[in-house]
Amino acid sequence: MLPSVPLPGKSFLPPLTLCQGSSRYLIPIHHCLTFSLSGRSVNNFLITGPKAYLTYTTSVALGAQSGIEECKFQFAWERWNCPENALQLSTHNRLRSATRETSFIHAISSAGVMYTITKNCSMGDFENCGCDESKNGKTGGHGWIWGGCSDNVEFGERISKLFVDSLEKGKDARALMNLHNNRAGRLAVRATMKRTCKCHGISGSCSIQTCWLQLADFREMGDYLKAKYDRALKIEMDKRQLRAGNSAEGHWAPTEAFLPSAEAELIFLEESPDYCTHNSSLGIYGTEGRECLQNSHNTSRWEQHSCGRLCTECGLQVEERKTEAISSCNCKFQWCCTVKCDQCRHVLNKYYCTRSPGSAVSWGKGSTR
Repeated sequence: MLPSVPLPGKSFLPPLTLCQGSSRYLIPIHHCLTFSLSGRSVNNFLITGPKAYLTYTTSVALGAQSGIEECKFQFAWERWNCPENALQLSTHNRLRSATRETSFIHAISSAGVMYTITKNCSMGDFENCGCDESKNGKTGGHGWIWGGCSDNVEFGERISKLFVDSLEKGKDARALMNLHNNRAGRLAVRATMKRTCKCHGISGSCSIQTCWLQLADFREMGDYLKAKYDRALKIEMDKRQLRAGNSAEGHWAPTEAFLPSAEAELIFLEESPDYCTHNSSLGIYGTEGRECLQNSHNTSRWEQHSCGRLCTECGLQVEERKTEAISSCNCKFQWCCTVKCDQCRHVLNKYYCTRSPGSAVSWGKGSTR
């Protein structure tokens, strides 16, 4: 779970501040303060609501960051690995594509903002916002009633939409796609919520239960949206709409352009490029030099095949490199009350994608992802 984020000025925790990193997205830092309130913007997030909403900027920033970190985790062993140059959430950058990778970035970032705002709301970090008690006392099912502290996803969704959707100013197909995927991310937060119950009754008889809804662990959100990414829907639209730019004012509602039955699915407009080879004009780094996993224990089958996916299928070879690592070992508890450890050195075998000797260019093969 993400930590509680107090509002600036509350004294029970050190205030979180923000700096703008080289990666061009919001990063929590404890050593500098860079809120730019006079310009009504915080780095990439455009603030368009009333001044009261400025109090949510810290949680919005942390939520966006959690989404980016989850993106990097989910795609760590993919050809496209959520590079920093892909993390702009605005279509103002004309180099942005409309691929399924873009759809995931929007969905996970929107979900991260909603998740963090919701969590902070339920924990009382915002004024005039707390648990969702709208159903409390009502019968939820046989043997249980609504009660306790349900996470306030209605509030989290509203604030997330205000901040994240305000980045899209145009009416072109790309902006519509982003708005749709933003919403799909917020729907994922709702879809993964879990019912938690507490028993009541004489001597633990559990004759009746009080239940409430809680957010799932954010990793489950990432897994859920990664599955949506794998089966994302390609939408065929007029190419002229896609190239139209973002000069028009106002929004189109995504439901006007896409089927309502697909509202919870990720959508994209363009096929993904070849991520095997370096392409500076598209901002693609290629897989040369990437680490992969081979003969690794406690890894998924997908991770175990990463050397084939990143190296061999991209026309590269797998190179084994030995590295020395130092870790604590032979730890002993001493009365009272310390633990003393030795420093042990051991050799690790790591594997990297390298170009074959005499090869000038590595050509991608197979899937582009």
